[in-house]
Amino acid sequence: MKTTVTILFSLCLTLAVQAEIRTWKDASGVHEIRAELVGVQAGNVTLKREDGKLITLPVTSLSKADQALLEGASGGGSAAGPGDWPQWRGPNRDDISKETGLLKKWPSNGPKRAWVSDEAGLGYSGFSVVGGKLYTMGLFDAEEKVLCLDTATGKKAWETTVGAIYKNAWGNGPRATPTVANGLVYAIGGNGDLICVNAADGKQVWTVSLTKDLGGELQQWGFTESPLVDGDLVIVTPGGSKGAIAALNAKTGELIWQTKEVKEPAQYSSIIPIDHGGKRQYVQLLMKSILGVSKEGKVLWKSDFPGAVAVIPTPIYNDGQIYVAAGYNVGCKAVKLGSSSAEEVYSNKNMINHHGGVILIDGLLYGFCEGRPGNWTCQDFKTGEAVWQDPGIGKGAVTCADGMLYCQAETDGTIALVEVSKKGWKMVSSFKLEAQSSQRARDGRIWTHPVISNGKL
Repeated sequence: MKTTVTILFSLCLTLAVQAEIRTWKDASGVHEIRAELVGVQAGNVTLKREDGKLITLPVTSLSKADQALLEGASGGGSAAGPGDWPQWRGPNRDDISKETGLLKKWPSNGPKRAWVSDEAGLGYSGFSVVGGKLYTMGLFDAEEKVLCLDTATGKKAWETTVGAIYKNAWGNGPRATPTVANGLVYAIGGNGDLICVNAADGKQVWTVSLTKDLGGELQQWGFTESPLVDGDLVIVTPGGSKGAIAALNAKTGELIWQTKEVKEPAQYSSIIPIDHGGKRQYVQLLMKSILGVSKEGKVLWKSDFPGAVAVIPTPIYNDGQIYVAAGYNVGCKAVKLGSSSAEEVYSNKNMINHHGGVILIDGLLYGFCEGRPGNWTCQDFKTGEAVWQDPGIGKGAVTCADGMLYCQAETDGTIALVEVSKKGWKMVSSFKLEAQSSQRARDGRIWTHPVISNGKL
């Protein structure tokens, strides 16, 4: 089995600064350099000289004209550079990037490739991006590891073992995305090993077993949840006899609480935090229920869900309403929250979403609905009615930035740039990921979700 996968980044940022060689001048006007813009992050600009060497300089060391150019490229904000992507589905766990000024149309062969890495291991783990570093997980021989790459070069900074390989029939390798918070990285391996390491060097701070320590039960495809860090708590879903959901001290890993009144096994969804009725709560989707848990660990409400085989997509919350979806011909459901109750709004099969995710934009949901044939679907969030359906590029995952959907086909790696529109599927551009690993057919798909951060895909 091939033990490496390829990661591809493409520069998406356009506006005033194109990714091309140009002359940059310093503040004195005496010195200049011929170089290509790589990126702007935390007040620094990274340039690639004509000899290929990367240099990083304070933006303020450049001429006023060059500073103005970079300010335009970063959207004109006071902070130089677009926002980070610190966890699964982004800062708000909604898969919507706040970046602007991205390309609205790609060249025929796609956006310019910044780099390719074959050092990320095997698996389906997603990406978190913070402070010019990219964090993900991968399988290396018989070990699952969390690792850090430099976003400018793709070079690996460090890697740390999380746990042993979890073998399964649909492709080995970790499926969870690391979470980065307060200088620490949190990651869960397929066997339920939850590890906390320093973001700077990967050194272990603490580790907890969701099975041995929290009574969790391994499911067919292992643990795939991306841990939620909320203030001083890490919220995870071990499932099992000791309680479905648990909160740990983010600094020490000490158990704070566990929901003993709900003992369903874990599934594959990741928790979202919400504020409803002036109170913080955590919402999770299990095989047979949707539930909300207070910050103190009390189950506030619970609603039945007809899950089958596996429930995977992350819940969505807006204006007092929770929305969930699942594959295997299950469909979707929405509930309206009270102070301690949840009343069903609708339940239908207009969005049978396996694990590519669903995004809510201006009252409309976008995602891939399985079926014969399956379709990319736009669905009304409040009513559950289908607005439009289109086969598009086939089944896959989706993220959103700057008014555009970035859709990724799981079979051949096609990436499509699609307008966010209630009038139908409007694909503007597309390209195919190259190179690809050899793990395909029954042994795997391209299931890693696309991420947009700091002008890169």
